[in-house]
Amino acid sequence: MKKLAEEWLIHADKDIKTIEKIIDEQYLTNITAFHSHQCIEKSFKALILLKTGNVSKIHNLLKLYGTVRNYFPLDINIEQLQEINETYIDSRYPADLGLLPDGDLSSDKARQFYEETKAIYKQVVEIINTNHE
Repeated sequence: MKKLAEEWLIHADKDIKTIEKIIDEQYLTNITAFHSHQCIEKSFKALILLKTGNVSKIHNLLKLYGTVRNYFPLDINIEQLQEINETYIDSRYPADLGLLPDGDLSSDKARQFYEETKAIYKQVVEIINTNHE
């Protein structure tokens, strides 16, 4: 299972790399939100796969985190996680106020999303690298 979990992390890393390339572009903050969600989702699914051997097809970060925390301690800003989760669909499709619930995501908020995403990803990498199953 460790090999499959590492594959999920390879794809999560691509989301991080994408964010790093676009983080300073104000008109791409919705894309930053999308890739933040994707990186966290893949990271959580890597841990779930490592522990249970299977991955569910859900995208809700709060539900995924609920499963993860049964097996692994993570230092998570739950309010930030909830915000990232809420912007997932709205970051992909137009809405009345723009692409996000409250209009466009600010550059500062996009950077906060990126920092939280990076922190979660690093914790997951450490757990998987130290797991010898």
